[in-house]
Amino acid sequence: MLPELGVVLDAGTAMYRVRDHLITPTLDIFLSHTHLDHVFGLTFLFDVLNGLTMDRVVAHGSPENIAAIKEHMLAPALFPVAPPVRFRTLEEETELADGGRLTHFPLDHPGGSTGYRIDWPDRSLAYITDTTADPEASYVNRIRGADVLLHECHFPDGFEKEADITGHSCMSPVAQVAAAAEVGRLILVHINPLMDESLCAKLDDAKTIFPNVEIAHDGMTVEF
Repeated sequence: MLPELGVVLDAGTAMYRVRDHLITPTLDIFLSHTHLDHVFGLTFLFDVLNGLTMDRVVAHGSPENIAAIKEHMLAPALFPVAPPVRFRTLEEETELADGGRLTHFPLDHPGGSTGYRIDWPDRSLAYITDTTADPEASYVNRIRGADVLLHECHFPDGFEKEADITGHSCMSPVAQVAAAAEVGRLILVHINPLMDESLCAKLDDAKTIFPNVEIAHDGMTVEF
């Protein structure tokens, strides 16, 4: 979440925390794809926004993803009352309230996924989730030179087969992506909670590939 802008990247099960950091009368949620761990938090919005007066609450996504959410997750048998959010098709480029420029690009993942980059005049942020990291992947050029890269790292090394099947990433390839893209700082997200200790134990190995890497933790604040 970028609290100063009222911008959230994806709406997972931690979406309830948005209420504690919401300081704007607008909320824009940019969805990478519609797997439940990235959109289920939309159903929390009744509680997140309870008692608040909002000028705008919008979830941005591809037409296919928006249709899937409405047809399936918000089907009457699953969630009969629509949450207080409007849906809008992603534009090629979105200008944020502070002049930042948000762009998006496709990622390789079962069912598809979307990566995001935000550029300001003096800094930049890239968000890559749900893809199998590869320093030769096309998205590497889209994140090149980003000051901060948030990149999924669901598996420690040694689970390459599982990563390929599920469309997720192991640690060393993610570090290789950061090195190839010449980013300033790498923060690992989308950690498999069953493998958290294994990932932490191998962080020093990743640092031999890309030194400025760290593992995100709950409630983490990043200033850049």
